[in-house]
Amino acid sequence: MAKKDKKEIKDKKVQDVLTDVKFTKKNFLFFGAGLVSVVIGFILLSSGSIVLAPILLVIGYLVLFPIGILLK
Repeated sequence: MAKKDKKEIKDKKVQDVLTDVKFTKKNFLFFGAGLVSVVIGFILLSSGSIVLAPILLVIGYLVLFPIGILLK
């Protein structure tokens, strides 16, 4: 009986940690901006832009997505 109670407590702690991560409107705004930047970057890359496309892709992947994850 005690082992079952300990397992339930451990499962509840894990569930609390997983539900503790909450994204706000600001997080989704940065994710959206990153997605738009990446999509426009790939469209420009397919059309032959060798200057603006990589800049947009780097900004999307290395700036906006991480800000969207890390910002509270």
